[in-house]
Amino acid sequence: RVWHGSCAAIVLRAVQLGLFASPRRVFLNKLHNLRVGAAMSANDEAAAGCASGETRFVDIAVNLTDSMFQGEYHGKSKHSPDMAAVIARAASVGCSKLVLTGGNLESSKEALDLAKTLDPAGGSLFCTVGVHPTRCDEFKDDPEKHMEMLRELIRGNLDRVVAIGEMGLDYDRTEFCAADVQQRFFALQLQLVREFQLPMFLHMREAREDFLRILEECRDVWKGCSGVVHSFTGTVEDVQAILNHPELSLGINGCSLKTEDNLKVLATIPPERLLLETDAPYCDIRPTHASYAHVKTTFPCVKKPEKWLEGMQVKGRNEPCNIVQVAEVVDSVIGVRCSQIALRNALTLFPKLV
Repeated sequence: RVWHGSCAAIVLRAVQLGLFASPRRVFLNKLHNLRVGAAMSANDEAAAGCASGETRFVDIAVNLTDSMFQGEYHGKSKHSPDMAAVIARAASVGCSKLVLTGGNLESSKEALDLAKTLDPAGGSLFCTVGVHPTRCDEFKDDPEKHMEMLRELIRGNLDRVVAIGEMGLDYDRTEFCAADVQQRFFALQLQLVREFQLPMFLHMREAREDFLRILEECRDVWKGCSGVVHSFTGTVEDVQAILNHPELSLGINGCSLKTEDNLKVLATIPPERLLLETDAPYCDIRPTHASYAHVKTTFPCVKKPEKWLEGMQVKGRNEPCNIVQVAEVVDSVIGVRCSQIALRNALTLFPKLV
């Protein structure tokens, strides 16, 4: 099991430049501090390093705005922010292009601000803009105003926004948003796909029939566009139903690969319909998972956040560099060239990444 040691030199240089010295405040204050002085200079250097290497992987789903990448866990600060080191580790395995996931209007704004700050040249960090099904209650006060704010955000960042979403249906968590509300605003957001001719970044959890029904009923709205059902954890029947729509692909991460049954489902997905992701800081591949037997590459990590050390991962906090593990599992289960095909699929679905 190999740690890609080139990352150590990158992280050491970042430390020398003071990259991890930003204060532990609320997200936007931290983002402001990233924009000024030595921190900004260091971020520019990290971004340049990220963009310079050969692209082997595209991580199509990263929650980089999550507070864990600022060293905060459950509302408590445990270590210095290490976002730039996380990006450097990803680049060290050839994952030099990341798609930051927008979960609602506010997090989409944060993701775009973060992408511009860490990657001012615009070659490495891209974003989705949309509202996750569990957050669709945010539309209810004034749906048209909320839609217009989403439009303005997309319109002002067309060089960075590569997809509309995360949108769809999640019937596993209807305690956060009722199913009928999710359905209404999933259909409404599809209008943005037509308006901006962007791909769909989709979420489907225990909702196949309604999910595909809405897509079919709204087909004229998104006709001519493609999409990916991100963080897919469904059944063989779900795979076949989605594959019946040639515009749709499936995004695979550690949550897709927990059990032997999951691996059997994976084996039914044609390589040309598959994309790789981490959904970091979630969905890591763990030693208790069936997929772990296929993993060849591991990275040094500390067991607890408060034991954090520069250049090391934190156990239980997934990172984009771990996409190499997802690729190893996929290549082992489906075929040795599958991850290469998945890279081509990502660049085809998201042409702004090329």
